[in-house]
Amino acid sequence: MADSKKHEIITFKVDETLAAAMQGIGNRSEFIRRAILAALENVCPLCLGAGTLSPEQREHWDRFSVTHKVEQCENCQAVHLVCAAAGSSEGTKNHAH
Repeated sequence: MADSKKHEIITFKVDETLAAAMQGIGNRSEFIRRAILAALENVCPLCLGAGTLSPEQREHWDRFSVTHKVEQCENCQAVHLVCAAAGSSEGTKNHAH
């Protein structure tokens, strides 16, 4: 059965250093696809990887942050959101390592 999914070709430029680093990779297209998919799994759900918030996103964040705060986990040092209404460090206390 033929692959019925549509494929789109996306190209991008790389500098000499990255090109040289990728020289020994057998299937560079597959490597890049996997790297992009892995990166997309870790994109910030709020800014979607932009690194900044739009004015509209900032308004939503300001309302959300009234009852939530950003804390650093005592165990793994990861920064995470905690519901301030549920009590301080609730997520940290239950985090197992």
